[in-house]
Amino acid sequence: MKKFLALLLAALMLMGCTAMADSVKMDKLTFQFVPSKDADVIITSTKNLPELVKAEMAKLGYEIGEVEISVSTNYEACGEAMSSGAIDVGWLPAGTYCLFSPEVDVILTATRAGLSNDSTDPKTWNGDANKTVGLSENQVGFYRSLIYAAPSEYGKVLAAKVNAGEALTWEDLNKATWAIGNTSSSAGYIYPTMWLMENYDGKKLSDLENVVQLGYADAFAQAAAEQVDIIVCYADGRRDYEAAWNTATNSADATGKTGMGRTDTIWNELNVIGVTAGIYNDTVAVTAAKPEIHNPEFINALQTALINIISTEEGKAIFAVYSHEGYVRAVDSDYDAARTALTVVK
Repeated sequence: MKKFLALLLAALMLMGCTAMADSVKMDKLTFQFVPSKDADVIITSTKNLPELVKAEMAKLGYEIGEVEISVSTNYEACGEAMSSGAIDVGWLPAGTYCLFSPEVDVILTATRAGLSNDSTDPKTWNGDANKTVGLSENQVGFYRSLIYAAPSEYGKVLAAKVNAGEALTWEDLNKATWAIGNTSSSAGYIYPTMWLMENYDGKKLSDLENVVQLGYADAFAQAAAEQVDIIVCYADGRRDYEAAWNTATNSADATGKTGMGRTDTIWNELNVIGVTAGIYNDTVAVTAAKPEIHNPEFINALQTALINIISTEEGKAIFAVYSHEGYVRAVDSDYDAARTALTVVK
């Protein structure tokens, strides 16, 4: 027995030495965040991230001497620094990522709480029976924009057609009065434009005859007042305005939104007539300029490390500065629609 234990101990020590010998040593790993918040806020919020990353990466066979965090002067500056190899890992919005790929390569997509419906069939979103709820346990890496028919006389005609399973024609849509967002809004302009292009022979929002540009609050108010026939908004917009929809016009709901005075529910009255492609969330990307970073083994380890970190309460608090609730592994093709969006913007 003593001889067996001695042999076992020797084997374990040898395995430990082998594991240590196989560890990859890196002097420094550089992280950069874009300035979607004040730089001081980002640096303060992420101050504990380096030690967490080093600890997680050590478990995965990477001994990192230093993790350096910085904030770029603007979004493009981060992409440029990653393209040159001056920065190893960057947190980039989808559009910025597409501008700089393939010099940078996405590894993770930030997630948000999913919705109870993700169908591309618009009629399945309509009515109280199909009321959309949030599912915080269902983290997703994208959201959608929806095209809604208002409860105006003509809006009801459009909704009835869609709910009967009939396809809308360009002429149907062009007769309507639309409320849209500004041209830089993904949910309010860019992705609805892409939806039109894909379904109506390249037609765009700019080709419609009757369009007004409104913020989301005003768009919902105008829909409730039956002043417009169609509005566009992110997929959980009706959840945000549900209470205000049925609040008296001389009052406000619990969140301070002005009442819209409707008596029926927003789920029955504001019907979905179109569903856009997924609008993918922010990325975590790596430089493609450095072989020690841009390789499957390192990428897999960093993906695992960051997913593990954001799964903890401390990690969630760190990445809350970007409203990131989780991370999922990503591939470049996830952002093909975002590339098309860049063309639309141009």
